[in-house]
Amino acid sequence: MAAATRVAVTGNSRRWSPSWWCTRLALRLAGAEAVRVSVRHEVPETAVDALIIGGGDDISPEHYGGELSEPVRLDPERDELEMRWIHHALDTGLPMLGICRGSQLINVVLGGLLYQDIRHLRRLTYNRPGLLPTKQVRLEQGSALARICEREKLRVNSLHHQAVRVPGDGLRVVGRDLDELTQAVESTSGQPIIGVQWHPEYLFYLPSQLRLFRWLVEMAQVEKQN
Repeated sequence: MAAATRVAVTGNSRRWSPSWWCTRLALRLAGAEAVRVSVRHEVPETAVDALIIGGGDDISPEHYGGELSEPVRLDPERDELEMRWIHHALDTGLPMLGICRGSQLINVVLGGLLYQDIRHLRRLTYNRPGLLPTKQVRLEQGSALARICEREKLRVNSLHHQAVRVPGDGLRVVGRDLDELTQAVESTSGQPIIGVQWHPEYLFYLPSQLRLFRWLVEMAQVEKQN
């Protein structure tokens, strides 16, 4: 019997972490085993087949030239941990999915820039945080993400106040909201990397969102066979 596909899931180290439990369930539905990674949950980088960089606190502005005086919630230890995992994934071709903060951090590691606060840029999209799929996102026709989700228009949730401003090397923007702010990026290098600004782990009951986790598991299985 083939070994189960194991997916590292980074996040905060708190005992009660809804995003971890929901991601774990989504991966189980996709046929994989979730492995929790945090500053309190150490896992060898070689022990997994794919990587999810999860959502959470803001990224320290020092990593992308932001304003250090801005009021942000930071977790420097987590920044360093996740950046190490991202570099490992980039070096080894590990399939990778970035969620909200995770998408932003992948972008920063690849040399991209962020909007430190998008609230003043909102004109057509409410900036009220919520878990329900109330925000409209348009995916680029022909993008890998549109093929995965099997649609070009999505309703997603929104918990962020930062966003990708300039995509990093090897990334392109493939999803935007009504204000044209970046909502999704994907790799142009052929490596399986997708970043989404929303939280699909809280929307696993929607087929279009569960397909993101199934895509990651499928990519991991392909890499294991190579």
